[in-house]
Amino acid sequence: MTLKILFTILVGFAGGLAVGAGFVAFLTVLGVIPRLTQLTKTMKYIFLYEWGVVFGATTGGWISLREKIYHFPSISMIPIGLANGIFVGMLAAALTEVLNVWPILAKRIGVQEKLLILLTAIVFGKIFGSLFHWIYFVDYLKHS
Repeated sequence: MTLKILFTILVGFAGGLAVGAGFVAFLTVLGVIPRLTQLTKTMKYIFLYEWGVVFGATTGGWISLREKIYHFPSISMIPIGLANGIFVGMLAAALTEVLNVWPILAKRIGVQEKLLILLTAIVFGKIFGSLFHWIYFVDYLKHS
């Protein structure tokens, strides 16, 4: 192997360790998973949540390093997209719950009495942004 290849492997491995350590620190220090299980009243399944995050991050990292394109039927993308959306949404909800982001933000910008409207706007913004992305960009790429 050449020195360039060894250096690339070393940098990639170091970057992976840094990102992985940051992700684990994020979940551990903030207590996201225990808080998520507490909110959903599924504390007895915390072991499954933890291993789900480990396997999901490992599988996602492994798949992202491959150049293989998977050709699934369109209908099978519904449960995959739903599971992905649930994971990201629950993780974001647990993080904001742990950090009390929304009450602090509402107080700082002076809209405490409009907190429900703020949250609703964020939810609908995420929904419409995701739909726009999937309808416009994914459909565009499929037909080009």
